[in-house]
Amino acid sequence: MRVLVTGAAGFIGANAVKALLGQGHNVVGVDSINDYYDPGLKKYRLAQLNALPGFQFHQLDLCNSQGVQELFAGASFKWVIHLAAQAGVRYSIENPHAYVASNLVGFQNMLEQIRQHPPEHFIFASSSSVYGNSKLSVFSETDPTDDPVSLYAATKKSNEVVAHSYAKLYGVPMTGLRFFTVYGPAGRPDMAYFSFTDSILNGRPIKVFNQGNLERDFTYIDDIVDGVLGACKHPPRDLEIPHRILNLGNNQPVKLGDFIATLETLCERDAITELVDMQPGDVKRTCANIDAAQELFGFAPKTPISEGLRQFVDWYRAYYR
Repeated sequence: MRVLVTGAAGFIGANAVKALLGQGHNVVGVDSINDYYDPGLKKYRLAQLNALPGFQFHQLDLCNSQGVQELFAGASFKWVIHLAAQAGVRYSIENPHAYVASNLVGFQNMLEQIRQHPPEHFIFASSSSVYGNSKLSVFSETDPTDDPVSLYAATKKSNEVVAHSYAKLYGVPMTGLRFFTVYGPAGRPDMAYFSFTDSILNGRPIKVFNQGNLERDFTYIDDIVDGVLGACKHPPRDLEIPHRILNLGNNQPVKLGDFIATLETLCERDAITELVDMQPGDVKRTCANIDAAQELFGFAPKTPISEGLRQFVDWYRAYYR
C-alpha cells in the first residue's frame, strides 16, 4: 500500500513514516526542511528514514502549487497524512506570513489535489490550541473553538473548517487530529521540554511563564503515532458528511512545577528558574477528552511523563554528547 506523508522530516511525521514502513507500507515523504528550527535535526531524522526500504523522499514547499500537482500526477495513495505545517504559537506573533503561507496556502494546495486524486482517507494535523483558554476542565471535540488566542490556532481551526467543506462537496473522507503537546526523543527544540532540558544541563535559567501556573496534557510520541495510524484505518464513511475531528492526547495534565521537578531529577541538576508573566498566545491549561478515539479504534496512551521524559533526556545526552 502506498502512503503519502507531508512533514516527513518533522517530529511527528518522521515517527509516523517509521511506523508505516515497519508495517510494510511504501511511503512517499515530503518536507521543505525549512529553518524554523535547526535543519540539522530534520536531516538527522530523514537520514534514519532514508536507510529504510520502501521510503521515497521529495523536498518540496507545499506553497508551490505546481510542485504539489506534480507530486500527485500519476500517483495513487491509499492514505494521505498531512502533517506539514508552520508550528509554534509564539512564533506566529513574530512571523505571521509564514503561517498564512504554510498552514493556509499549502493546506489549500493539498486539498485541491485530494479533490482531483481522492485517496481512501485524508488525515491532517490540527492542534489543541484551537480550544483557546477554555474554562472547561476537559476539552471535547464538540466544545466551542471560535475564540483562538493565536494566529497559529486560527490557521488550524481554518484547516478544520475548509476540510469540512471539501468533504461535504466532494465526498472525500477526512479526519483532523487535534494533537496535545507531543514530546519525545528528537523532538522540536522550540518546545518547553527540549529547551528546559538544554538550559538545565547547561546551567542556564529557564523562563517559567504565568508564574508557573500552567498545565499541559503531555503526550508521548509513540502514543501519538499509534493514534495517527489507528485513525488512518477508520475513514468516516459512516457520517453523512465524511469529516471527523479527534483529540489525541494523554488525558492526564501535568502541572508545570511537577514537570520541571521531573526534569531536574532526570538531569541530576536543579533548574535556575525565572518567573515571568503569561506569554501572548499561550493557554493556561490543556486536557484532552479522548473518548471518541478510544471508542473508534481503542486509543489508549500508556507512557507516563516520567518515562517519556527519561527517554528524551537519554536521547538528548547522546545526541549532544
